[in-house]
Amino acid sequence: MQRFNYLILLLIAVLALPSSALQAKNKKDKAAKEQQITTGAQDRATWVKLMWKISYPVIHNLAEGTLHQNMPIETPSGNTKGYDEITHLEAVGRTLAGVAPWLALPDDDTEEGKLRKQMREDVLKGLKNAVDPDSPDKLNFTKQPQPIVDAAYLVHAFLRAPKALWEPLDEVTKQRYIDSFKALRDRTGAYNNWLLFTGLTEAFLLQQGEQADPFRINIAKNKIKEWYAGDGWYSDGSKFSMDYYNSYVLNPMMVAMLETLATKKRASQKDVDEALQRLIRHSEFCERIIGPDGTYPAFGRSVTYRTAAFQSLADVALREKLPTHVTPAQVRCALTAVHRNMYEGNQNFDKDGWLVLGFNGHQPEAADGYTSTGSLYMATLSFLPLGLPADNPFWTDAPADWTTKKAWNGEKLHKDYKVEY
Repeated sequence: MQRFNYLILLLIAVLALPSSALQAKNKKDKAAKEQQITTGAQDRATWVKLMWKISYPVIHNLAEGTLHQNMPIETPSGNTKGYDEITHLEAVGRTLAGVAPWLALPDDDTEEGKLRKQMREDVLKGLKNAVDPDSPDKLNFTKQPQPIVDAAYLVHAFLRAPKALWEPLDEVTKQRYIDSFKALRDRTGAYNNWLLFTGLTEAFLLQQGEQADPFRINIAKNKIKEWYAGDGWYSDGSKFSMDYYNSYVLNPMMVAMLETLATKKRASQKDVDEALQRLIRHSEFCERIIGPDGTYPAFGRSVTYRTAAFQSLADVALREKLPTHVTPAQVRCALTAVHRNMYEGNQNFDKDGWLVLGFNGHQPEAADGYTSTGSLYMATLSFLPLGLPADNPFWTDAPADWTTKKAWNGEKLHKDYKVEY
């Protein structure tokens, strides 16, 4: 009997071996993938590929006059009524706000340069279609409050790449945009981050020599400043919300608005510098939430905006204003890990390449009621550093571990502490 029991145990052990070996191999393969080291040039190529993957359907279809025809409209409820009036401007404004710095780079004969030239030509063609009354893709600026939001993202694209995206437009098209932005004045939105949308758009109109609405500018300046909670964080309205809106909107757009107003002496350099320091501080938080494996927590409103959560970090990297203890290489490596996790697979795309509702996969239950397909294209905002040329240290410095990777590996760790500005 003892011998029989022994044989049974031996058989179980033998049968378990292949499974254990397979599990060990899978763990080893996973670890190898996680430890894969790439050069800055390889990282840049990955970024270009993934940003193109996200943005091409929007940009190409707008250029061809087929955006309304081909872009799906997915909503949490399944009801598209009303969303069909606003989702296309969402897709265009948000996509362009992220790709603009890349399109601002000069042409060259590299493969990347050829892609960039192609996309820029498509964007300029699409921008003309977007305000052409005879185009099937004329975008809505006159119905519902939502266009207030996405006109501001479009403005942000013009501000980030004026010579590439605004100046080449013909005078008729420019005037149509100016008229469209002015048409937004007959509506208001929420009393929170929405103030920045109207403020940024009015600042752009002022920059273009138009009569701006001083009330919209002043309330945006004063209330957002009043809502500053400290340590790089703004309250989104009178009550603080723990989410990614400080990166989606508040920090980057506050700086952009004040910088634009300062050119017309409607904001002081002191105001600009203060807001920029707060943006830089917030970028540190963004870098620290990226886990050692390139994942980050899904919390708060609008998690379906995905990597827009890192706009503050991407913006500061683009400006070359990172704190001395946060190196360009560690930001590049951290964001590369995030981008690969999110976009190398197809879990966030439908069969035609459009983004789907969700955080990392098709998760429509995670979407807010105001979210539809076009909303998701804020994801491009994490790709802003592609506006740095390929020979910039951001892309040429040797790979470096980011903060949480250093922390969990027991490496030297910079102490984090609150700031008083």
